[in-house]
Amino acid sequence: MILYHGMFDLVEIYGLHIPWFVERPGYVWQQSICWIFILLSGFCWNLGKRHLKRGLVISAWGLLITGVTYAFMPSEKILFGILTFTGTAMLLLIPLSKVLERIPSWMGFAGSFLLFGLTRNVNRGIWGFELFYFGRVPKVLYRGLFMTFLGFPDPGFFSGDYFPLFPWIFLYLTGYFLYGMFIKFPEVKNALRIHLPAPFLEAAGRHSLLLYLLHQPLLMLVFTAADVLKIL
Repeated sequence: MILYHGMFDLVEIYGLHIPWFVERPGYVWQQSICWIFILLSGFCWNLGKRHLKRGLVISAWGLLITGVTYAFMPSEKILFGILTFTGTAMLLLIPLSKVLERIPSWMGFAGSFLLFGLTRNVNRGIWGFELFYFGRVPKVLYRGLFMTFLGFPDPGFFSGDYFPLFPWIFLYLTGYFLYGMFIKFPEVKNALRIHLPAPFLEAAGRHSLLLYLLHQPLLMLVFTAADVLKIL
């Protein structure tokens, strides 16, 4: 993720010409990062505690990032970004988990992933997945800030990082149910108890939110210094 964001900054902010990054390979790279992050977030919901506190904290950071980007980087403002989505998903699963835990894991996994595939393109006004679509979503849904939050962006809406509730909540739920499928295997249970041999990696895991919040400002600082020194 850090490497991708570094490349994004170089291309979109500092104007570095990297053709493959703005074409299909760059898109596939970006999507793979998003998918893995959201899947793992849903998977790890089952491992965590204090969901209310963590959900509120992450949502608050998402709101702060929105305010900062609106104030200092309006051309790259972030509204309903990945932190807002993650915090919202964590909070939603607090009441929903009582119902979801009654659903067989394999059925929940298959159903959630199917719904993700069917709704992947709703942000673009169509039902379907990527290049495959099955019809248009009623235009009446694409009105207002709340509907934009849900996944039906208002005409003219822009965000440098847009992860609405739909379709991404279904991928989050796919990860949630994936945990239920895997935890039945003793090998998985044992693997989840293992402490990482590298202290750096273990510390990075414990402070992943802090790393996420700091990596972009640090990248910008490095790239700005390089730009001033005419290295870029």
